[in-house]
Amino acid sequence: MDSQAPRIRVWDAAVRCLHWLLVASVAAAWLTTLGWLHWHEAAGYAAAAVVALRLAWGFAGSRYARFAQFLRGPTATASYAARVLERREPRYIGHNPLGAWMVLALLACVAALGLTGWLYTRFDMFWGEAWLDQLHAFLGWLLLALIGLHLAGVAFTSGRHDENLVRAMVDGDKPAPRPGDLS
Repeated sequence: MDSQAPRIRVWDAAVRCLHWLLVASVAAAWLTTLGWLHWHEAAGYAAAAVVALRLAWGFAGSRYARFAQFLRGPTATASYAARVLERREPRYIGHNPLGAWMVLALLACVAALGLTGWLYTRFDMFWGEAWLDQLHAFLGWLLLALIGLHLAGVAFTSGRHDENLVRAMVDGDKPAPRPGDLS
């Protein structure tokens, strides 16, 4: 895409800041899984706090930050997925339907990781419970898989619509709407 093409603000500072804070806290939690328990817990609590803030911002934030703006129902999402397979999907200014559900899946998985970690370390009744430890580990691997799918979706969508979504998550701007784009 022409770097001189008009651009519009889509992602506000809060969305971008929370996104990168979540990336950093999840990366820190992952890197400290086999040691440095104190740092692992701190990173997990930071990630959970970011999720809570992003959930609040999903209801009170700017236009493209709001869940009501980008969440679509199952029928609309399936229709969009079919159009992706046909290579005829429209470009969305905000999140596309598959991206929107990925946002929720990532937030839910991080929240579940935070909850299971908290239960495991703060309540005697759960201390040493193998099932909770296994669930926490499973959720960690699930999160890693979701992150991989998220990155693949970002790369695919960036290529399909000739826009740099990583840049947009840094500076907040995306190419201005073109004919056929949806907001």
